Amino acid sequence: MKRVIVMGAGGRDFHDFNVVLRDDPDVTVVAFTAAQIPGIDDRTYPATYAGPRYPDGIPIVPEEQLAELIARERVDEVVFAYSDVSYDYVMGRAQIALAAGADFRLIGPRASEIPARVPVVGVCAVRTGAGKSQTSRAVGRILIERGLRVGLIRHPMPYHDLEDIGVQRFRTLADIDASNPTVEEREEYERPLDDGIVVYAGVDYEAIAELAATDGDVIIWDGGNNDLPFLRCDLLLVVVDPLRAGDELAYHPGEANLRKADVVVINKLDSADPEQIERVRRDVELLNPDAPVIEAESPVVLADGPPLEGRPVLVVEDGPSVTHGGMAYGAGTVAARQAGAVPVDPRPFAVGSIAETFARFPHLTEVLPAMGYSAEQLRDLERTIAAVDCEAVIAGTPIDLGRLIESERPIRTTTYEFRQVGGPSLEELLEPVVAAASGPAG
Repeated sequence: MKRVIVMGAGGRDFHDFNVVLRDDPDVTVVAFTAAQIPGIDDRTYPATYAGPRYPDGIPIVPEEQLAELIARERVDEVVFAYSDVSYDYVMGRAQIALAAGADFRLIGPRASEIPARVPVVGVCAVRTGAGKSQTSRAVGRILIERGLRVGLIRHPMPYHDLEDIGVQRFRTLADIDASNPTVEEREEYERPLDDGIVVYAGVDYEAIAELAATDGDVIIWDGGNNDLPFLRCDLLLVVVDPLRAGDELAYHPGEANLRKADVVVINKLDSADPEQIERVRRDVELLNPDAPVIEAESPVVLADGPPLEGRPVLVVEDGPSVTHGGMAYGAGTVAARQAGAVPVDPRPFAVGSIAETFARFPHLTEVLPAMGYSAEQLRDLERTIAAVDCEAVIAGTPIDLGRLIESERPIRTTTYEFRQVGGPSLEELLEPVVAAASGPAG
């Protein structure tokens, strides 16, 4: 009997266990380790999903305990199962496992992808924050215009009691509100609803895929971070970000996505330098020379309000993109620059968990990450915003931040969408999917 630890961040780790490890009679999973996301360790993966071989569930412990855990539990193998980490980071964890005497493993797509009863369009990326969300929405609008019912399956966001979120379906804003969502969940769930796309998420992705196929004609897989798809895709689009040129060759599993892509989307051409764009084009040609390449922009629009020229503003950006995604700025900063505003350094005003976030991510200087993984963290965000001396708040996060926090200063939201400017049309590339979804089996 092989004794196994699964390293993760509350997403692929659970998925790989559910579809690959749970029913393997030669494997006993002794623990999950958790990293990357605050508050997802020191709990138990419930027996509801762990199955009859694990009647007490499976403990989830901090990743810092990996070496100790391998020794104490006589572990034979460590499975690495999370995303958007550098090659140095992955191999550093491998060295810990090897030094402790365990094997180190990555589970691949052939073993972990779920087949669906309807066509699936995958939208993945080489890094988090590359522009998957607006690309997914653009795909969804095209499919809906062709008369298809579209469901969007999101990567897991396991920030609640796992027993309560096995299968989630969101058709209205009220559905989202009722789930007591984190800020990150709102960022990913709210905008697709505006386009008539039903959103699904949870823990049990076999059941989620079955529900989405029952409800609709086609599924969009919108992967979190730069993770590989959980579902077997009929068409896989992978978004590349020239603002972080070179990361497509340096982050796991973004390079695998790029190599697997049926279509590559080079995004943010309106904000990247020519040298960055050229570097990305060379890397795409090197890794996947046969893939069609779509060129796209992400134009940013700031909500109406008084002029901000020369005015001090606080920029609040999408949390995951500027924290573990490594971006120094996002759409809010672009909007502030376009308006001629002067971003204020929020670090001296940070309180509680927000101050801890700045300590963990020292590259952040003139943006405030929209951290809200818990009610306490959301309060810390609100208190930090209130303390900053500025005339307006520019929110680069895709949600209405004013619905979640109180602010004496106006909150100006930004929006950004996919705009194709080159390459084969997205509509033409989706035509085989439309045909398959519209046929007798669709």
